[in-house]
Amino acid sequence: MTQTHAGTPPRLTAAARIDLLLRLVAEIPAAILVVAEVVVLFAGVVARYALHTPLIWTDELASILFLWLAMLGAVIALQRSEHMRLTAVAGGLSSTGRARTDALAAAAVATFLLMIVPPAWDYASDQWYIQTPALSIHDTYRAVAILVGGVLMLITALTRLLALSWKDAAFGIVVVGALAAVLHFAAPWLLGFGNWNLVLFFVLLLGAAVLLSVPIGFAFGLATLAYLATLTRTPLTVVVSRMDEGMSSLILLAVPLFVFLGLLIEMTGMARAMVNFLSALLGHVRGGLSYVLLGAMYLVSGISGSKAADMAAVAPILFPDMKRRGFNEGELVSLLAASGAMSETIPPSLVLITIGSVTGVSIAALFTGGLVPAAVLAAALAFIARWRGRNENMEGVTRPPWAVIGKAFVISLPALVLPFVIRFAVIEGIATATEVSTIGIVYAIIVGILVYRQFPLRRLYPMLVETASLSGAILLIIGTATGMAWALTQSGFSHQLAAAMTSMPGGATGFMAVSIVAFIVLGSVLEGIPAIVLFGPLLFPSARLVGINEVHYAMVVILAMGIGLFAPPFGVGYYAACAIGRVSPDAAMRRIWPYLLAVLAGLIAVAAVPWFSTGFL
Repeated sequence: MTQTHAGTPPRLTAAARIDLLLRLVAEIPAAILVVAEVVVLFAGVVARYALHTPLIWTDELASILFLWLAMLGAVIALQRSEHMRLTAVAGGLSSTGRARTDALAAAAVATFLLMIVPPAWDYASDQWYIQTPALSIHDTYRAVAILVGGVLMLITALTRLLALSWKDAAFGIVVVGALAAVLHFAAPWLLGFGNWNLVLFFVLLLGAAVLLSVPIGFAFGLATLAYLATLTRTPLTVVVSRMDEGMSSLILLAVPLFVFLGLLIEMTGMARAMVNFLSALLGHVRGGLSYVLLGAMYLVSGISGSKAADMAAVAPILFPDMKRRGFNEGELVSLLAASGAMSETIPPSLVLITIGSVTGVSIAALFTGGLVPAAVLAAALAFIARWRGRNENMEGVTRPPWAVIGKAFVISLPALVLPFVIRFAVIEGIATATEVSTIGIVYAIIVGILVYRQFPLRRLYPMLVETASLSGAILLIIGTATGMAWALTQSGFSHQLAAAMTSMPGGATGFMAVSIVAFIVLGSVLEGIPAIVLFGPLLFPSARLVGINEVHYAMVVILAMGIGLFAPPFGVGYYAACAIGRVSPDAAMRRIWPYLLAVLAGLIAVAAVPWFSTGFL
């Protein structure tokens, strides 16, 4: 085989070619599937609400396409190294240590996929005997998506191992293989420990995998498969069926559609129009640009549902002006990260949608209940931002004429209306929480083309692929976490946890306090969505037993997870904010704590006053 560059080993060239082929195989169909989901669901809304002739097959077709989108998106995320992982520990190692860690992570991912592919084949074969009710087609055509995605991810993982030096690749394979052998031969001895084995597999093994930068979704799946294969006779097809159940909820289809909507509002100039109006209105007062950032995050969060998309839409617009006024770059990223934690409850937050999916709480109620808690935290952050910005350089800053402010308002009005359109459509029953995203997408396309005249078609395909990648990363976590939650439930752990939580001293107050601490920790390690999938079904019934309103409890745990998610040194959201702001994490590490303390104070106020969450239900 010829070399493409001098000194490039042939195996790297082969790996690169395989990787390129896999990208084409996954990315093009995934982009088409995102468009198809928008068309199918929007057609369903129009047929039902406008034409009064419901299409009974739209939800079923959307569900079939959705599982394919989720699995192909997971493939793309693995190809792009965009699966959620904890990098703080590995990032502090030497170059040799990081290379060995990468090898271990790649070997662990490949091991999980090697274990899941055979039962995925069996599961897809078993689904042949089930026919869908509306379209009357074999369910295998849907279920085989897990098999296809698993095979493509396995090839990707093996390709990544090939791209490493042979010493590092051998190290990863030997260590993972040795661990598997130890567990296999120690199984008879481990059986005598009963449920203490849960600590070994779901604390020690899972924790080690997460700390070694194994993507969280794969770490969940590997721990679950290792536990079941070592200590039980449960067929591993059960894990595949649980993954299917976790990823196939139609409510979760809102995840890719709201991600795509968030990218659209940035591309069409809608986000910039909103920020420009807020800057014209408040930018001339001391601390005004900090208020603008908080207000923009509040508004944009009500459209995209994705915190990364929110921060990426706001920061590039505001940061240059804030730096010109003397703001320290670490201060800017600190405020940005804290505002990400603040806005977690603003609908249509992906965490809200996930909670509704796994706990059965009304999505409409969650959407209504999330607005005031975020406003309480925004007020606390505004107070800290005003104090921290007391030395802001205001030289040459003047209030724009009211005519300029009015013009900015008129320009931003089509964008400002969108969050209210989304909420109105859900609350009034025009569309479900899943379908309403398509209304937002169509609205954004029309406004972008006709009003803002910004709709560069060359950006559309990359946006569709990015949507699939981020969605696949999220949905794989939900799928493997669902399998892990099932294993924990079958072991009896869920009943023990519920009993322990409900017996906490202090009744509802004690339960709420423990929940806050627990979800701050979980948010920093697991992020919001996997933590909710794992523990939501266990703890929400316990919250009801001690007399806590479900919506109130949802707001508290979401905000607690937000603090963990954006708190260094482990919070992934913190590093995302640093990356978006193009600031070293070290520059903000010491400056973020006053803002996080303000968010914590707001969280305590929300927990103490249920009306903030339930007053408008």
